[in-house]
Amino acid sequence: MIRWNCPTPPAVVSTLAEALSLSPVFAGLLANRGFVDPALAEIFLRPRLAALDDPFRVQNLEAAAKLLDEIIAAGRDIVVFGDYDVDGVTSTALLVNVLRAFGAQPRFAVPRRLEEGYGLSRAAIERVLAGGVPGLFIALDCGTNAAEEVALLRERGCAVIIVDHHRSKAGLPEGCVLVNPHVYEQPGAAWIQLCTVGLVFKLAHGFVKLRRAAGDPRAAALKLVDALDLVAMGTVADLVPLEGENRILARHGMRVLEKCNRPGLRALFAVSGLQPGQSLAASDISYRLGPRINASGRLGDAALPVELLLGDDPEACRSAAVTLDTLNRERQSIERQVTAEAEHQVEQTQLDASALVVFDERWHPGVVGIVAGKLCRQYARPCIVLGREGALAKGSGRSIPGLNLVDVLQPCAEFLAHWGGHPMAVGISLDASRLTDFHAAFSASVKTRRALLVEDAEGLELAAWLQPADLQEDFLRELELLHPYGEGNPEPVFGVRDARLSQPEIFSGDSYRCWVSNGKGRVAAVAWKKAANMPPAQTPLDLAAKFAWNFWNGRQYPQLEILDWRKAE
Repeated sequence: MIRWNCPTPPAVVSTLAEALSLSPVFAGLLANRGFVDPALAEIFLRPRLAALDDPFRVQNLEAAAKLLDEIIAAGRDIVVFGDYDVDGVTSTALLVNVLRAFGAQPRFAVPRRLEEGYGLSRAAIERVLAGGVPGLFIALDCGTNAAEEVALLRERGCAVIIVDHHRSKAGLPEGCVLVNPHVYEQPGAAWIQLCTVGLVFKLAHGFVKLRRAAGDPRAAALKLVDALDLVAMGTVADLVPLEGENRILARHGMRVLEKCNRPGLRALFAVSGLQPGQSLAASDISYRLGPRINASGRLGDAALPVELLLGDDPEACRSAAVTLDTLNRERQSIERQVTAEAEHQVEQTQLDASALVVFDERWHPGVVGIVAGKLCRQYARPCIVLGREGALAKGSGRSIPGLNLVDVLQPCAEFLAHWGGHPMAVGISLDASRLTDFHAAFSASVKTRRALLVEDAEGLELAAWLQPADLQEDFLRELELLHPYGEGNPEPVFGVRDARLSQPEIFSGDSYRCWVSNGKGRVAAVAWKKAANMPPAQTPLDLAAKFAWNFWNGRQYPQLEILDWRKAE
């Protein structure tokens, strides 16, 4: 039996409800999330772009903006080099767009994963410089731990800007302008948790400020808010906490994304089953748009999604989107096979382990990160999934909420050839002969740090209790104030008391659907892969469920997603 945990709403619920014109149920949900001050709750519910901090408060950002200004004024060549995940792709597209608006014609490049590996590598640099040595080389979403590669660029005569959010493991690169809040921390800053595309937006903002101060009419004409669609995509996909400026940028960016103004996005929406103008949830980025952008970098050339986001030819965009969709289907097929084999390894040898490490030399390196995420969620433990690259075992890790993988890996560094990332996701490589020793050290480090967590989640954490009569469209509209959901702002799971189900039926072999009466009618409900535990009809039940809009065949309607049930108390 899964335990359900639900805090008791504090006494401020009525104050919140009255001050912010909210329903008591929604006010209780807010209070349970720690929002007891109406003023702070208002800031969270209705974040304003005007609240964004001065970009020049970010360490080195003004120096980066001034260097950009000098290079463009001198007419020198620029290369924008972004990593191949959604954060890197959107960062590259955003910066290239802004630079073009000021007359620059930057080249852009993305690492070729299977040939050059992760991030800013010597092989990638040699390929890019073969096309000409630029005056400025800008590395996005990589470079913090690339001291030797930055030195190589400097030897070749390039000025270097790095915009990154990955943690530093050793000495910082020298002779470059590094914008990375995790290297030059300013505690309490609202932008401390920005991923790279958020930092690139800040850089663009700073550069535009410089040009406006210089009276440049192009700066006055540029609407940076139009770039927030890219910021939202990268921010949600990269699993950074949706707090502070991340929340502001993601919230407003989702609205821009819904408008689907870019020809490339319209083509990507079409192959992803989305309609321009429809309301979007963070899951639409995580499970529809993001995987298709990632698929190219995992299996092919990640320059394709950058070209898609920059494209203005509808037919070329349609062709690129279809290619990305095809690659994503291929990726899904490979991923299903690797997942099944990885699950078998876990079931056979690691069910009692505090952390999971699975390896097979046949596994495609392009899917190991996705598989790690699936195993992490399924077994509620940090997980690293590895394939082989030459003599090395190489792959990705994913973590559980509250457990920082960068901290966990620090004591294991002696076993690793390369590693890096951020709290929820890392990439590593090591000699395959050291896997057993590494797994032991990794498990011990996880066990130590997990024991220190204030909350080690057990069971289902309920946001609030509802009555069936609360399951109305008005309540769903209030819930939209919480969007977008994501890291640091999870989608609420509700307890629904004394619910009665009608017409339960199995579909797709292992799922069931039904209807729940709400007093004025009925609400659709679905339970994915839970047909083996389908509840009885017309029996008083307590449900643990999510409540959201569902979009199907051009229709929008409320739907419960049932996660668990028990007989009503």
